[in-house]
Amino acid sequence: MDRMADGPAGTRTSRQLLGDAAERLVAERLTARGWRVLARNVHAGRSELDIVAVDPGPPRRLVVVEVRWRRSREFGLPEETLDHAKRARLRRGIARLLGGGHLPDGSELPHLPIAVDLAVVEPGVGGRPTARLYRDALGD
Repeated sequence: MDRMADGPAGTRTSRQLLGDAAERLVAERLTARGWRVLARNVHAGRSELDIVAVDPGPPRRLVVVEVRWRRSREFGLPEETLDHAKRARLRRGIARLLGGGHLPDGSELPHLPIAVDLAVVEPGVGGRPTARLYRDALGD
């Protein structure tokens, strides 16, 4: 379930397109590691969950991956953008998703322990993006 363009072609900002590309990169890298991406850009109430996937483990987990990207570190690290308000929105969105028990396409959520991971994407050497994955990003 990839994000669709908002309205007529070309109405997404360059910032939104870069965010889309970062999410796509993370999904591809997770898949290459053996993860199964179940959905992207899941709307759960007023929250949007970037990636919902199954981490094959061990242990196997149902994971919501929050993707954060930055063009530069001029205003801090991308990790620092996962602030209190964003964490609260994630928790509400996850609760709503789990409460419904299924993904937007109607498929049932796997019955696995839930976790939230953080994926960070930044420009690397020569403009080639780098990505880092932090497990259990909410730390609770």
